[in-house]
Amino acid sequence: MGADDAEDEENGLEDVVSSDVQTSPSDVADPQSIIDSKIPADIRKKYELLSYRNATVILSESRRAQFDELLEALRNFTISADMIRTAGGNESEIPKLLAAALRPRNWHETVVRGDLLVSLTWREQVGVTKKGKPVFKERSQQIKRERYLDGHKIDFVKDRVAFDMEWNSKDQTFDRDLYAFNAFFLSGVIDVGVLVTRGATLTPVLKELGQALKKDGTPEFKIVQGNKVARMTHEKYGASTTWWGKLIYRLNAGRNGGCPVLAVGITPACVTDLPKKPT
Repeated sequence: MGADDAEDEENGLEDVVSSDVQTSPSDVADPQSIIDSKIPADIRKKYELLSYRNATVILSESRRAQFDELLEALRNFTISADMIRTAGGNESEIPKLLAAALRPRNWHETVVRGDLLVSLTWREQVGVTKKGKPVFKERSQQIKRERYLDGHKIDFVKDRVAFDMEWNSKDQTFDRDLYAFNAFFLSGVIDVGVLVTRGATLTPVLKELGQALKKDGTPEFKIVQGNKVARMTHEKYGASTTWWGKLIYRLNAGRNGGCPVLAVGITPACVTDLPKKPT
């Protein structure tokens, strides 16, 4: 989870028609049929899901126990409208819900560090025989690049599966997360990663939630041209924050490197008390 709080983005839900926003998979994503066959229907109904580099297959067939724990955590995950309205960004109560479900099951915050040791070998001519044939001797050299991997962190790792959640950080946090996933993957530490964020279908709902709340639950205001006016909830969740469109854009571009990734988008189905629309 990123520590950066994106709540200072006063423009709120600005135009999401942008070259760096994509909500649909490209041809590098796994077929929808794989998701449909490997992920239970109730999870598919509750979340937006996209799989890259066979992430869903790896989770369901090679890391079944860990996948079941994640599915249970996602199945039980619910939030309220007031949680969304309340300040806090990635330090709000929402990411803490998944942490409370996973930490007791030994999903640990994990840092990878490592040196790179490179061995070079070659045959060097050291002379010639009496008949004029070259004489070679094998030489070698080792080059050590200290701290080649230095401090890449993932919030939840268990038995070669990585998991992270970005609720409302600056969208560049996804670059850090995907780079960390790939660093762990290339180091042989994990086989697959799962990344949860706000889904695209949650975006229009934010405009229906009214005034934002401070951490103490009181209404939040802002100053506009010297006047105190209500700060609306949707203003905290701009298109330049961590949400589905910014994540899928990066996955379609391959910024996860070789690491398989399952993307999970939180939808209105996770919110227990959304205002009812008039019929």
